[in-house]
Amino acid sequence: MNNIVKVAVAQLAPVFLNKEKTVAKAFDAILEAGKQGAKLIVFPEAFISGYPDWIWLIPNSKGAELNDLYVKLVENAVSIPDDATEKLCKAAKTASLNVVMGINERNTETSNSSLFNSLLFISDKGNIIGKHRKLIPTGGERLIWSQGDGSDLKSYDTSAGKLAGLICWENYMPLARTAIYESGAQILASPTWDKSANWLQSMQHIAREGGLFVISTCMALKIADIPDKYDFKKLYPNDREWINVGNSCIVAPNGKILAGPLEAEEDILYADIDLSQIIATKRMFDAAGHYSRPDVFSFEVKATKRS
Repeated sequence: MNNIVKVAVAQLAPVFLNKEKTVAKAFDAILEAGKQGAKLIVFPEAFISGYPDWIWLIPNSKGAELNDLYVKLVENAVSIPDDATEKLCKAAKTASLNVVMGINERNTETSNSSLFNSLLFISDKGNIIGKHRKLIPTGGERLIWSQGDGSDLKSYDTSAGKLAGLICWENYMPLARTAIYESGAQILASPTWDKSANWLQSMQHIAREGGLFVISTCMALKIADIPDKYDFKKLYPNDREWINVGNSCIVAPNGKILAGPLEAEEDILYADIDLSQIIATKRMFDAAGHYSRPDVFSFEVKATKRS
């Protein structure tokens, strides 16, 4: 494997609550990243088909309004597999690059009516190689998304390196991070809705702690991106332009930011990463190696799936 790999961050806005058009936008971005020589592209949290920001605006007493929005979100969510995943796989194969896609995922194994906040992993051969469901949604997100389990806390061998993912604030969970470190991950995809300075500092810390490359991806979303037919749009301040400014970035194992943060702009960021830097960084500190002290600490992931 070539130690030098070009990776990409897709700081884009979805076509809000429109799966078909959002997938088409993702398709074009994947092809563009492939033309630029990238071997990996990471999309934002819940990119298909949008982050449900209304949870922070509408009180739970407004049941009828929340029901309508939830139905729309589920109708534009992804089932694995479906037509959306087929198109994404085609794009990945055509562009010859690996894709990490943030999705609202339907629970097709049971009721087909609940949602998970998930990451979909697609290889450069156009195959679905895995998914990860966020372990626990944060605050109001719990009114939208179900909880994941430990069965998908793993990393995947890809042409870009050994790849894993954690979503937004589950990156703050020390034991979730430990599971990723022990999986041997070289690249951690961290799609998020958090664009704060504190988040960026955490990304730098996690890169250093884990001795890996961190790709933090957040959508750049304007109020104008929300169709006028959704009344919750009126709940934002009149002078506000951006719902989320993004601040996506790529961080090296030594904590140095290689690209970004990109603020208040839709674009694709690129960086060349040197996987040999991981070994150099771990000479002094290897959280899952010589610094792990298994004689003192024991760690176990319950990898069974929730029924």
